Amino acid sequence: MGLRDRVRRLIQRPGTIDLTPLRATVAEAGAREDRVRALSDAELTAAAAALRGTGGEDLAELCALGREAARRTLGERPFDVQLIGTLGMLSGHVVEMATGEGKTLAGALAAAGYALRGRRVHVMSVNDYLARRDAEWMEPLYALLGVPIAWVGQNSTPDERRAAYAAEVTYAPVSEIGFDLLRDRLCTDTADRVLPAHEVALIDEADSVLIDEARVPLVLAGAAELQESEPAYAEVVRLLLSGVHYKIDDERRNVQLTSAGTEMVERALGGIDLYTTEHVEALTGVNVALHAHALLRRDVDYIVRDGKVRLINESRGRVALLQRWPDGLQAAVEAKEALDPTESGEILDSVTVQGLIGGYPTVCGMTGTAVAVAEQLREFYRLEVAVVPPNVPCVREDAPDRLYATVADKEIALVEHISAVHVEGRPILVGTLDIAESERLARRLERAKLSCVVLNAKNDAAEAAIVAEAGTYGRITVSTQIAGRGTDIRLGGAATADGDDDHDGDGDGDGDKDGEEGDSPSARDRVAQLGGLYVIGTGRHHSSRLDDQLRGRAGRQGDPGGSVFFASLEDDLTTQYAPDEKPDATPDVEGRIEDANATWVVGHAQRVAEGVDLEIHRNTWRYSRLIELQRREVLAERDGVLRTEAAADFLAKRSPDRHAELLEAVGRPALVAAARQIALYHLDRCWTEHLGFLADLREGIHLRSLARGLNPLDEFHRDAVPVYKRLLGDARDRAVKTFEALTPTADGELDLSDAGLQRPSATWTYLVHDNPFGAMDERAIKGLVAMFRRRAR
Repeated sequence: MGLRDRVRRLIQRPGTIDLTPLRATVAEAGAREDRVRALSDAELTAAAAALRGTGGEDLAELCALGREAARRTLGERPFDVQLIGTLGMLSGHVVEMATGEGKTLAGALAAAGYALRGRRVHVMSVNDYLARRDAEWMEPLYALLGVPIAWVGQNSTPDERRAAYAAEVTYAPVSEIGFDLLRDRLCTDTADRVLPAHEVALIDEADSVLIDEARVPLVLAGAAELQESEPAYAEVVRLLLSGVHYKIDDERRNVQLTSAGTEMVERALGGIDLYTTEHVEALTGVNVALHAHALLRRDVDYIVRDGKVRLINESRGRVALLQRWPDGLQAAVEAKEALDPTESGEILDSVTVQGLIGGYPTVCGMTGTAVAVAEQLREFYRLEVAVVPPNVPCVREDAPDRLYATVADKEIALVEHISAVHVEGRPILVGTLDIAESERLARRLERAKLSCVVLNAKNDAAEAAIVAEAGTYGRITVSTQIAGRGTDIRLGGAATADGDDDHDGDGDGDGDKDGEEGDSPSARDRVAQLGGLYVIGTGRHHSSRLDDQLRGRAGRQGDPGGSVFFASLEDDLTTQYAPDEKPDATPDVEGRIEDANATWVVGHAQRVAEGVDLEIHRNTWRYSRLIELQRREVLAERDGVLRTEAAADFLAKRSPDRHAELLEAVGRPALVAAARQIALYHLDRCWTEHLGFLADLREGIHLRSLARGLNPLDEFHRDAVPVYKRLLGDARDRAVKTFEALTPTADGELDLSDAGLQRPSATWTYLVHDNPFGAMDERAIKGLVAMFRRRAR
């Protein structure tokens, strides 16, 4: 990077990418619109193909052709701001576009642009539904531009995946791409691989994927024995009383036994001494069970559905279908809920979402809330944010927060406010912080004779239908953060709502082609005259982006709308992250506080929470980064073994006599194949063992460093690096030992199963909720909170 670029990045504020060159390109595209509109479909496809010969660099022509293709196939003429978003992604940026501004279409045009440049594109979404919906929705557009597309879902077969990835543009959930990468890494034949080389990642909901889920490990596991001891520990901790037998810290990240609790547990386990070396396993089991019992809350952190524990995605409020906690904690929660344990397993390989994305030479994306994490996108991915203005100015009215002294006062005022607004018939969307709160509020509304529709992770299958009708006259929708991603809210209701990106270009802002079914003018106008959709937040989230996403459900494409947030000084956000801040303010008779200093406390707590989350992200990546570097070396070694005859050549040098004997007995092709499988097996086995060692090391490194007063990351590196340096040598030595023990069968073949080369009989994939209590010890977390309290002032 040159001096000029370094200075620019140093002084450039987040979201200040200069859009002037992009606007000029869009203007040139507009000048070509009449010519392009006169082309036949075949001529338009041929014109797009001609772009391939120029490397796809005539961006004005691309925009003109893409606009016309969208008009013909989708009935939607992209606005200028959508084309600016397209060009922003083609420039390698994360584009911020407000809700309802047409991100899906802008992303499709960008993906087509990369394809016409000869680059293969993976359009990553957060789930199967959005990947399939967007691929099928945009397919006619791609077809007219001559760009083959496909999509991958959770149930896609290996052959279907291989065919889908062969297309120029592939839509897929980020998790499925990660799982395919992991499976490819363990292939023993190149023909079994499904993923081609990574080229371009275009990410929908980029802030969610790149920041919120960046440190989530995707895991490939193999069959292992189930733990049988978890229920016993669960029964023991179920008898313990908070404040008597254990204490929870202010941040609800750590719990520890008191002396009374220790005595009670030791008696329950047969009079053992928990803190002796021989009972380390029991101590660990009790602590994990205690964490599950005291810190993980049903209907907040997880739900129980169909006899299984289902984790809740904190940033989206949805059930994280493929996600689980590390095996010990997962089993402890299942025991807590008296459920049958799910399959455990040995981790064969893993990759974080951040590590997965880092493997793409080109990364870009789109979201409605990128500026708030622009510094993180720059720090972790070297990505800049381009803020695209709305096509129509936002006229939503955002009221100041309403602050109350207690949660009880807040909830009473909340119901009264909903009732007052509902009398007018104005549709209301109430965003709650978790499932338990949504259900508690629904019961309060029912007692107040107010009918509402509840949407949370327990009924997320009905999400699209519920959210699409949230703008109906007189409707009250109570929802967790699940609302707002992937489905649009139209004023007056929308039986034909088909997605988040509604942009026909006819200027009426309703997203429907004139004269077709959808919002009737009377229903829409009736709600618009009342002020449009009214969004109410029942509390501030830990991230301001989640607040903005909720607020952004109202006021789309110039619609009228309003929003307000209720908060209290007893909310978890304030008590966890600003417990020492005691504003000198007197509430009125309804418990409301109208004092600037008190309002500042809530914002201060949110800034502290965001700072802590960022530091945990950084800390987790510092650990993961070392593992990624080690994995890269192992994969390079593995790839050489898989694609060449290096293994046979190596074994010939290390064991020439045995090599000569086997060569004569079975011939060169069979010997090369056997040598390859032996080397791959031991390389994979050593890597699996190394991952287990690193997991155990990381688990205990903080307690050890705390006792010695040392930096835990330094201690981790000090132990991890020397062990890794022996890995490749150990794998080769084991391969030699196995090779020398090989004996031909009576048929003149080499039976590798007799040599002990048994791979797992079953494998499966999942995501791990990595270290839900933070990646640092209690003192480190408290130190972080204190530090960010000072910084956030």
